[in-house]
Amino acid sequence: MFVPSTTPRSPLTERARYGGGRVMFIVIIAAFFQLPVFDLRSDGSDNFVTSLLMAGNYCIPEVTILFHNKLLRGNRTVKVDCESFAAFDSPNMPPLAVVGIDINVSFRQIFRPRSIEKFTVHLQLDENVSLLRIFPNITADTVRTFLQPPIRGVVLQTYGAGNLPGNRSDIMAELKAATDRGVIVFNCSQCFKGSVTAVYQTGHVLSQVGVISGNDITPEAALAKLSYVLSKDDWDLSTKRMMLGANLRGEMSSGPPKPPRKNRAADEWDLVDAVARTLLHVNGSQELTALGGILFPAMLGNAVVRSDLNKLDELKGFGADFSAQNADGRTALHLACALGDVRIVRYLLLNGASVHIKDRFDRTPLIEAVENDRKDVVALLRRCGAHLNSPAKHVAQQLCNSAAKGNVLRLKSYASAGADPTTAKDMYGRTPLHAAALTNQLDVAEYLLSLQTTVSTLGLAEITPPIDLMGATPIDVARAAGHTSLADMLHRHFYGDERLQNHHKKPEPPQPDDL
Repeated sequence: MFVPSTTPRSPLTERARYGGGRVMFIVIIAAFFQLPVFDLRSDGSDNFVTSLLMAGNYCIPEVTILFHNKLLRGNRTVKVDCESFAAFDSPNMPPLAVVGIDINVSFRQIFRPRSIEKFTVHLQLDENVSLLRIFPNITADTVRTFLQPPIRGVVLQTYGAGNLPGNRSDIMAELKAATDRGVIVFNCSQCFKGSVTAVYQTGHVLSQVGVISGNDITPEAALAKLSYVLSKDDWDLSTKRMMLGANLRGEMSSGPPKPPRKNRAADEWDLVDAVARTLLHVNGSQELTALGGILFPAMLGNAVVRSDLNKLDELKGFGADFSAQNADGRTALHLACALGDVRIVRYLLLNGASVHIKDRFDRTPLIEAVENDRKDVVALLRRCGAHLNSPAKHVAQQLCNSAAKGNVLRLKSYASAGADPTTAKDMYGRTPLHAAALTNQLDVAEYLLSLQTTVSTLGLAEITPPIDLMGATPIDVARAAGHTSLADMLHRHFYGDERLQNHHKKPEPPQPDDL
């Protein structure tokens, strides 16, 4: 989504920090401009073109803001300057990408999907939320007013690391009364940088009265998150409180990477562990970072081949990206789908592996599963939103090849992935049924005809024989090839027994009167 400004210092840029936090719960790259795009000094053209390049060439499944050569996570972004071209910043998180002569993407920072389900949009947000900023002489009456119905949630902006004045027991009492009656209070810092931590006594007290720590979340993202969580009517209050304190969309830090298991003996650490531990601390040198991009895919592939979930878990703790591609563009998910290990596939999907990445042969993980007849893996990928994105003619050619070889299982695999073997046509207009008729594949023909019968029963289409570019039906092809039994079966399916008998009936010899 691109949002160009039309006036100097457009209100769109003023609201961008709120928009970035709000749409995170609804893949978007928003391009904002300080000056109109038609202004001679506008930053709009650079932001717009760079946004197109980022959206079209990099797999970053997030809501992001592209501004002044930085790609920022939308729900971590704040506006820090209303007069500079460097108007936005992400104080508690480095940019996802920095644009110069080269585009350097920090793939480790990308927050990837963590569930096995298709993309959905949650449109409903609760409006009964407010923002309360603590200041030294705020009264208990003011706090009480902010917490009264219909308010269901409050973002509390406190001092420093999440503190209130130590002598304000009256405010603490109001907060406790509100949380006791079900109002959710979400604590975030008034500072741009840093996080809410229980360093001081008042921080502990706030936690004891039921105030939830927002860690390093921005106030804008906190409001959006609170509105989203409160709108989930299928969650009870304890679930809402738990989800509010969890990192849902990368809006707050969730701690350091999970360390590897500590119960392993020293001699159990292998070369892979040693290399991974070294790569964990790589931040500066571009050469070492590039080395990680080469080695991590190889180590992940090795763990997938050995079905080693523990090794995958350790590599994740060392910072491995499960969507990282090797020299052929293949990911660990490509390999796991080809091997058909459902446990490994499910683990990779739950830890951010993308189902949409193509290798240099234009093959996705779904194609790997289909062409290795991994039925359970195909179903799992489809639940996660995978689809056949090859050209229709290419899929049709593969279906025709499978039909010609009598490979019913492959046809079923393609059908489970979303292809329609009954209507797919190759570049010559031939369907899989034409291919089966040409090579006398009775089993394939019976399967394809059963699909047509199902479609017709549902009222989705009439049963008529398909015709290729030469005007030939599968019946014509079978008869021309001398496959009489198959031709009769097809004729009976499309036209019934009566027309079949008429088709076989020999013409009577002409009578003398007719001569």
